[in-house]
Amino acid sequence: MAIPVKLKDIIDGMEFQSDEIASYLNKRTGEVVTITDEEFRAAEDNEPIEDFPKWQHENIKRAREVLETDDYISLPSKSDIHGYEIMERFCLSITDDEIRERMYRSIKGSGAFRRFKDNIQRNNRVEDWYKYREEAIKQIAIDWCEENDIEFTEQRS
Repeated sequence: MAIPVKLKDIIDGMEFQSDEIASYLNKRTGEVVTITDEEFRAAEDNEPIEDFPKWQHENIKRAREVLETDDYISLPSKSDIHGYEIMERFCLSITDDEIRERMYRSIKGSGAFRRFKDNIQRNNRVEDWYKYREEAIKQIAIDWCEENDIEFTEQRS
């Protein structure tokens, strides 16, 4: 790929995804696109684009390109990010033994994410958590780029 991709665009695309929305990188242009399940169904079923609101037309066309060409590659999905593992590693990275143990025990079992959120607030670790999570996701994006031979830049402009 001739055009280096902005790492921030990859990260934004990864984080914007949900069960109904997927993000892809156009390997030719370096553009990250986000497409809904509805837009994919329209493309797969070859539904008339005029049956959809104008604001969806471009994405339906892109969905067709994703399906019909090799120009696009799927970004890491929410399941590839492994949020629980990031949370677990964060807990184990805390240097204060007492807080580390309390945080680690709190993420075991049902309700782990809610307890974790409560504990980072209670232990004044919210900023630390967001910084840790941001770096973990950035590393996932870098690893993905390297695995897929995608040249990237960390420039924000």
